[in-house]
Amino acid sequence: MKQKTPRSITVEGRTVHDALAKALSILGVPRKSVMVKVLAEENRGLFGMRGSKPAKVRVTLKSVGTAVS
Repeated sequence: MKQKTPRSITVEGRTVHDALAKALSILGVPRKSVMVKVLAEENRGLFGMRGSKPAKVRVTLKSVGTAVS
């Protein structure tokens, strides 16, 4: 049975760019094929110590018939 690719995924990364790259790799599609919503920016905390939080993005595949200008 062939596994279906999800339409939308939520991914965390060290930065927004890292999270987006991870999501595109998981979905196996180029950037132009998805819509991206930043759910949380990374927070490094004081001097890179406690309180650091990863960035989080939701990546959704665009519809096949959606025109992009």
